[in-house]
Amino acid sequence: MFAPGPALLELSAQRQLQQLHAEFGAPAAAVAAVAPALSAQLDQHAAAVRDILDLGVDDAARVPRAILLAGYVSGLLDHFAELPDGFLAGAPDSWHAADWLQLRLAAVCAYAID
Repeated sequence: MFAPGPALLELSAQRQLQQLHAEFGAPAAAVAAVAPALSAQLDQHAAAVRDILDLGVDDAARVPRAILLAGYVSGLLDHFAELPDGFLAGAPDSWHAADWLQLRLAAVCAYAID
């Protein structure tokens, strides 16, 4: 067996983020374009993700952003999966009623695009 190279890791991370963007990022961005409150929430979540990665990951500047974000999302989903009641990671019926996890996943997409 071989270890995946950096290019393969980045490609895999980009694919994961594209799937996330289709389900969370694009729909949230469309609503946020006409809903300032949602836009502000997404901005706050994106800033928090940026700070977590920039300040909490050694040598973060040397790792492609897609890999950092995909790793963050995987860890986040793993954490929520371990909760006693579990969770549903699907997009909300209404972005005005989105929960913390849904907002955070949409914000990861927004940060990936910046």
